Amino acid sequence: MPYRWKKKVDVDETIVVIRNVLENQADLPNWLVNTIYGAIRDSDPVMTKYFYTEVKRYVPATMKYFEEGSVRTPI
Repeated sequence: MPYRWKKKVDVDETIVVIRNVLENQADLPNWLVNTIYGAIRDSDPVMTKYFYTEVKRYVPATMKYFEEGSVRTPI
């Protein structure tokens, strides 16, 4: 999974990783949340918007990790 999303397929792969992790455990691990935050921070705003759209569509329960004010927000 890239640290910077350059294409929609990069975001799609991130969504697949999130879904796969959640099939095996209840929460997203810190390393994954931090990696995704890095991608959110470093990617084009269009890709970030696409990420949020896809999270809401495919794994809406994980929005709690990525919303502003989340307790999982990396420092």
